[in-house]
Amino acid sequence: MTEYPQLTQTVLDTTGPRELAEFYRQLLGWSYRPGDEPPADGAPDEPDWLVLRGPGGGNGLAFQRVDRLPRTTWPEHDVPMQLHLDFTVSSPAELRRQRERAESLGAALLLDRYDDPDEPLYVFADPSGHPFCVFVA
Repeated sequence: MTEYPQLTQTVLDTTGPRELAEFYRQLLGWSYRPGDEPPADGAPDEPDWLVLRGPGGGNGLAFQRVDRLPRTTWPEHDVPMQLHLDFTVSSPAELRRQRERAESLGAALLLDRYDDPDEPLYVFADPSGHPFCVFVA
């Protein structure tokens, strides 16, 4: 039997792990890994590493503190995106609803292809500048 490595999580660099984790927690409806929740007593919170997990388990997202993070200049290639996340929704109406949610949480719209008949989608930048797409499955 051949064994292969299993993907555990995708790690995003950020200068603000808690802020970025909160953005994705609210966007995706995921939960913190036990022990990674914000302090309940409001104590100072400057974590170097946080992990979110989906409701059914599986792969997660992790957030790692870095001192600086140049924002991608996509669609220009001066600073390439190097990685982006793809998320799907069930319908064009849901796509529009998720655009409103993402922007209300702090995402910036980079590309609007809502009217594309073959693949309606939006490309956003999260609060740390990482691109992500939401499109109709």
